[in-house]
Amino acid sequence: MRTVLQDHFAVSWIALLWQAKFMTHRTILIAAALGASLSALSAPAFADEGMWTFDNFPADRMKRDHGWVPDQKWLDRSRAAAVRLTGGCSASFVSGEGLILTNQHCVATCLANLSSEGKDYLAQGFRPATRSEERPCPGQQAEVVTMISDVTGDIKNALGSLSGGALIKARDARIAELEASGCPDKDKTRCQVVTLYGGGKYSLYTYRKYSDVRIAWAPEGRAQGFGGDPDNFNFPRYALDGSFLRAYENGKPVKPAAFLKWNPRAPVAGETTFVIGNPGSTSRLWTSSQLAFEREARLPMTIATLSELRGRFIRAMSESALKRSEGQEELDGLENSLKVYLGRQKALNDPDFVARLAATEAQLKAGAATNPAIGDPWASVDSAMAANRKLYLASRFVRPTGGLYGWARALVRAAAERTKPDGERLPGYTSSALPLTEKTILDPTPVHGWVEQIYLEWSLSKAREWLGADDADTRLLLGRESPEGLAGRLVTGTSLGDPAVRKALWDGGQAAVEASSDPMILFARKLDARDRELTRLANAEVNGPLVSAGAKLADARFATFGAGTYPDATFSLRISYGKVAGWTERGVDLNPVTTIGGTFDRATGAAPFDLPAAFAANEAKIDKSVVYNFVTTNDIIGGNSGSPVLDKAGTVIGAAFDGNIHSLGGNYGYDGTLNRTVVVSAAALTEAMRSIYPSPALLAELGVKSSKKR
Repeated sequence: MRTVLQDHFAVSWIALLWQAKFMTHRTILIAAALGASLSALSAPAFADEGMWTFDNFPADRMKRDHGWVPDQKWLDRSRAAAVRLTGGCSASFVSGEGLILTNQHCVATCLANLSSEGKDYLAQGFRPATRSEERPCPGQQAEVVTMISDVTGDIKNALGSLSGGALIKARDARIAELEASGCPDKDKTRCQVVTLYGGGKYSLYTYRKYSDVRIAWAPEGRAQGFGGDPDNFNFPRYALDGSFLRAYENGKPVKPAAFLKWNPRAPVAGETTFVIGNPGSTSRLWTSSQLAFEREARLPMTIATLSELRGRFIRAMSESALKRSEGQEELDGLENSLKVYLGRQKALNDPDFVARLAATEAQLKAGAATNPAIGDPWASVDSAMAANRKLYLASRFVRPTGGLYGWARALVRAAAERTKPDGERLPGYTSSALPLTEKTILDPTPVHGWVEQIYLEWSLSKAREWLGADDADTRLLLGRESPEGLAGRLVTGTSLGDPAVRKALWDGGQAAVEASSDPMILFARKLDARDRELTRLANAEVNGPLVSAGAKLADARFATFGAGTYPDATFSLRISYGKVAGWTERGVDLNPVTTIGGTFDRATGAAPFDLPAAFAANEAKIDKSVVYNFVTTNDIIGGNSGSPVLDKAGTVIGAAFDGNIHSLGGNYGYDGTLNRTVVVSAAALTEAMRSIYPSPALLAELGVKSSKKR
């Protein structure tokens, strides 16, 4: 699934788009995100439901449901081969030479960043003849979990009886200490404390990281995007959404501790499958007041504003072929996100779906009532969400959108935070997080001024529209300028598009930032005090109370449902199990597989159903009977894009790249009769490397012959 653009309390609502292109501190700033609930509200998982942590794999439940369960050696090997990409996707090592399987849409940012006016890798693909031609992806980092440690007691002891902002400060300080002490070698390791079960558990994840990640193979953009937005989140599907990266260290391909065996066979209906990856964020543990805010405020506003942004891009891209090329990745992401939010809105307006969520909450409340020590954490969540409603508009709009502004804000923040002791810094600027922050700021990334101006104009105009022209935050943002005039002045006047300028400001620290006359830096400095004040208010009135309530709700959940439950997704490593299976759609039983030949049958000659050029040119060579895409019952969400799909033998039979339309409600709950994972098969990728985009060296590396008997 594509990364979804989300609004978070302490970061620009569209920040996830810019994580991949420009700026990230953490994949999600969990401590400050109002989009992420810290409560617990889930009944026991049923068949094939659950994104399970590796240290809590439900062996007994899977044995009951599937009659078989992997042993510890199987789990350890697959965990060691799983890769997290900092752009918000998942992946896996599939050779002993650092080769990494992921989705094409997960490397789209890399392809766009490496393109030039004369070479559009996003449209044409990237297939180097030799490894020496593989090119680094700006801002990309690959991470492999090496250890998971339970630090729940440590952090809860640090919290003690604190509340509000003091609680958040103490928690973040202790997290910073644990992350710093756990990974003293910042060049090769990264540590991250993950909050699970809404504060019922905290785990320290240790990663082996690889900062030199290069693109090794990608098909044409149309091969991945065949069917475009109409086919997105739908099935049948005909998409070659697979690509390969390669991790390097000291200029040489990495020798990973483990890798998965490539298996280009057809999937079998009913066979057991596993998806191993990093689901980004789910909201299955939300209380009714959090769901109400989502349905009544956040989703309607997001859909309205995102629809306008999509229209702005469509209009601008119609002006020239160059803008169509430069803006395509942006438009794809916007359309994907808009469809996601519409799907979530539909789910929360479905009376039957909402009734199921309410019934689960009632069950949990009944269980909590038997334990007076738990009290009424729901009342605390209600109060926190009431405060959220008051702070939401200012927090959403006072942080403008755009890559250039994102760099400016990060440089201003980093300069100030680096002067503080580690335990007093904001998340994203602690010693454990700083290397990735620095990398994403300093890596050379192309900037398209018209794209920047659209984002900035749009976010400033929406701020004035929703806050009002006389609001103090609107006046702070705009002064006496118009959104268009201010955006134009900032984008044309800044020098932050030059990596050397950013490096000088980073290296120069506070003195360099304070001495800078760059208009974007000055703008970020002007907004910084208000930005920090909103974070302080959020921690005191929203996040702190939610953490306290979350711990109580976790106690209620474990007491009511037992320990055999899974936590919400947090872009940390998970495993789900399921099977190859179709579903019934409006009375029609859907076949769980498609074949490459279906692409030709579906093609109309008009975008987005026009054949990829290489498909048309090589039609006579292609084995049209090869399984192309297939669906499984595995429980996934955005962030799982690129996850390897494994069979019982632990071999790779595909890569997850999407869900069906019903999976959009999976943010709030799983329905095994309808929710499906959409997978590009290893067989289709192999056939593509044989007959469409000849890649004999990669096939040999994967242990596959370049030709096969027909």
